[in-house]
Amino acid sequence: ETVLAQAGQVWFPDSAHKTATAIRDFNNAENLPLIIFANWRGFSGGTRDMYGEILKFGAMIVDELRVYRHPVFVYIPPNGELRGGAWVVVDPTINEERMEMYADEESRGGILEPPGICEVKFRDKDQKAAMHRLDPVLLELDQEPEANQAEIAAREAQLLPMYTQVAHEFADLHDRSGRMLAKGVIRDVVKWENARKYFFDRLQRRLTTDDLGVECNANRSVVEERLLSLALQNGVEWDDDAAVTKWLCDDAEMVKSEVSSIEHDAKIDNAIQTLGKLDEKALQHVLEKFSQAGTN
Repeated sequence: ETVLAQAGQVWFPDSAHKTATAIRDFNNAENLPLIIFANWRGFSGGTRDMYGEILKFGAMIVDELRVYRHPVFVYIPPNGELRGGAWVVVDPTINEERMEMYADEESRGGILEPPGICEVKFRDKDQKAAMHRLDPVLLELDQEPEANQAEIAAREAQLLPMYTQVAHEFADLHDRSGRMLAKGVIRDVVKWENARKYFFDRLQRRLTTDDLGVECNANRSVVEERLLSLALQNGVEWDDDAAVTKWLCDDAEMVKSEVSSIEHDAKIDNAIQTLGKLDEKALQHVLEKFSQAGTN
């Protein structure tokens, strides 16, 4: 038996395969909604991991989420972070019909960590250029750069740690939940202390609307669009999941009647599109058939 040390917050071939298998079992065997507490910095990419087929098992996670039939919530917990390839395999765009992503106020998310993005976007030469643009001492020394080379180098060395720290903090601001929400990569910012009630209400609403979608054979987005106009007419606060769920249950008959018309409207639209592809002679023949069927 070989015991290998593995870092935390990192997917290795065995843990990635276990994650994909668990998602498949929740979907096919248990028929359960899925909540993923996402706190990963990425995939291990060493030579041993490549031989262990880390890419294949990472892709398996994407494959299982792509065909998931129940609601999936991805939540970045307090002080958690989602980075690199780990973000890629749980991104909601994999299955937009079922997946939603959320984050706590104190979480972080982004492909590169702050030191990494600064190495790419704000290197030493860029920091030194900023120093010479902003620092009054360097601006004075730059009046005679050849005579003050030693003083300039000493001043740059003195300022470099501070500029690096500020750059890291600035990059970190782009990884916070407020920025993620502004960019549209998460649906909402959810505080940890409110997460249980928030996800309970959200899940109740999703399950109810999913059931309506199954009954009328329509996508959830189509059902949500029809329910939105109906909710506004009835004075229901659309962004309040608990209120919407209560309305859907209290006025179930009226809601089902309205939603059932979606399938009827879809059939009419399909018939119009099909008839629109016919030439005039074929269309005239179809109308004659309808007329004959009506008389019979």
